[in-house]
Order: sequence, then C-alpha cells, then structure tokens
Amino acid sequence: VQLQASGGGEVQAGGSLRLNCQASGRTFSQYAVGWFRQAPGKEPEFVASTSWLGSSAEYADSVKGRFTISRDNAKNTVQLEMNSLRPEDTAVYHCAADGTTAQDMATYTPERIRKIDYWGKGTQVTVSS
Repeated sequence: VQLQASGGGEVQAGGSLRLNCQASGRTFSQYAVGWFRQAPGKEPEFVASTSWLGSSAEYADSVKGRFTISRDNAKNTVQLEMNSLRPEDTAVYHCAADGTTAQDMATYTPERIRKIDYWGKGTQVTVSS
C-alpha cells in the first residue's frame, strides 16, 4: 500500500482545512488508517483513525469535536476534515495504514508510530494566530 497526503496549507486560527489521503494497492480496504502529525522538535502523535470498514473512528482528545475522519474504500481515500484550527495544530500531517484496529492506533506511542506498516509522505499544515 502506498499513501500520499495532500490538502495542507496555511490558515488563520479558527479556519478549516480538509486533508486527503490517496492510497494505491488492492489491499487498502483491509487496513485501519490513521492520521498522525509531527511538529518541529516534537515526537509524532496520533490524531485520528478509522477502521477498515469506516464504521468506527477514534480521535485524540486535543482534536475531538473539531476534526472528522472518513474513508471511501471504493476510491481508496481517507479524509480529515479539520475545523476551528488552532496554532498548536501546526505540524506535518501523515496518513498511515496498519494491520490493526482504529482503537489500537489511538494508543500508539511515538516508538510504535515509527513501526507502522505503511507511512505516507506528509502535508504541512500551518495555523497562524
């Protein structure tokens, strides 16, 4: 599975962005997919995840109520709708696929994140105050 994130950019605080993760590979629908982010000088962290059917989702506490993850297996895409953005959301966002559950992805430590099966090139999100 190959993954490519897009849709990042620069917005003012309170603004919105929609990130898109395009996957290639016939087995994409068999993996849970998550969004992770890494800010300069910080460890990577979990943001949101969706199960392989898209029937369940998990969110980091810091983004609950502001971000929404969704997937379309027919199009091999996973999206992250980000609203009410804050300066602390500034980071490079990556989508990733792993042979696990959305719930398990939500517990990933930085060390575990580095071992994810499939990790896509990220997209920069910058939120100015």
